[in-house]
Amino acid sequence: MVSIDTLRVGRAAPHGKDGYRSGIAKYPVDVPTRLTRDGFVGDEQGDRRFHGGPEKAVHHYAAEHYGHWREALPRANCLEPGGFGENLSTHGMDEADIAIGDVFRIGTALVQVSQGRQPCWKLNDRFGIADMAERVQSTGRAGWYYRVLEEGIVATGSECHLIDRPTPEWTVRRVWQIFYLDPLDRASLEGITALPTLSDSWRGHARRRLETGKIEDWRQRLYGPSGAPARLATE
Repeated sequence: MVSIDTLRVGRAAPHGKDGYRSGIAKYPVDVPTRLTRDGFVGDEQGDRRFHGGPEKAVHHYAAEHYGHWREALPRANCLEPGGFGENLSTHGMDEADIAIGDVFRIGTALVQVSQGRQPCWKLNDRFGIADMAERVQSTGRAGWYYRVLEEGIVATGSECHLIDRPTPEWTVRRVWQIFYLDPLDRASLEGITALPTLSDSWRGHARRRLETGKIEDWRQRLYGPSGAPARLATE
């Protein structure tokens, strides 16, 4: 049985040399905490256009991934649980084990996997690695989001009980492979658009690729307004 290693929340605060607001710095909570449709009480996001909201109410990250990052980037910052701004961290399941639409009872809350994470340029500042967001995207070690079906109470140590798995073939890792490794595979994109439990935004990405035959430009998401790596590298 997989249980929650750590539950974390954080308020939005200034980050980076430009002082942009972000809620990526999250801290352990040692008391049971209420999970609402919009996320954990006490948790915030700096830019609600791209972060948070009902389809991205909770970010879950596999603790095992930190071993990979410590080996690949030994001089990077934040190479321990909480580094990716996750709310929940566990051992024992990752993107290959989790499918879109999976329903879990965690504590007394009921949650459903809605999409994987699309890494953004703020990870570059966070880790002190100029292309960290692109590294996360290229490896698929990004974690996943839940929508909240039933509000409830969650705590460190709460068990994750799988309640329903409507589309086991559509793992988070498979969707990542389609989006980033084989991004114009029409048959797979059509399958993604038909996934009823996938977030509207991700189905929209697939529809636009089918309509245009083009891949969206990732540069600003991965590197910020300039669309190019800054001099942050600590490798």
